[in-house]
Amino acid sequence: MSRRIEHSSKFSVPAAKVHQALTSEQYWRDRLAAVGGPGATIDELTVTNDTVAVSVSQVIPAENLPSMVAKFVPGDIVIKRSETLASLTDGEAAGTFAAHVDGVPARVEGTQTLRGDDASATLSAAGEVEVKIPLFGSKIESAIVDEVVRLIQSEQDFTREWIAKQ
Repeated sequence: MSRRIEHSSKFSVPAAKVHQALTSEQYWRDRLAAVGGPGATIDELTVTNDTVAVSVSQVIPAENLPSMVAKFVPGDIVIKRSETLASLTDGEAAGTFAAHVDGVPARVEGTQTLRGDDASATLSAAGEVEVKIPLFGSKIESAIVDEVVRLIQSEQDFTREWIAKQ
């Protein structure tokens, strides 16, 4: 069984401006420094022809893990995340996101879409979380969904602030 992730963030700036931020190497460095947590690193970052592909590692210290997760994962966990976003064409750009932790039977993956015009934009994410642990999988999935949505919101709040400073 899996759980859905759905989130949309609205921006009061043109879609082209949001896209420009999301495909900027400096944006990714600043975002990871601001909301990536302790020990976060960019593992790969490729910006080509108004597209981006980024892979990052983020550490969640053991003391910050929900108790049900700590039972299955001793110590700190390192989350490997990836995101892509294609060129903006006719006010729309599509991309993907994924996350995993080595040795944990769980997956987070989905798509993201930037849509907008010269006045505003919406960045939407849709995907799913699946944890293959008997009896506890659905509880862990719920916790992960809550955390992923909180993280996406935090990252989008950062994006708004970053764009406003440019």
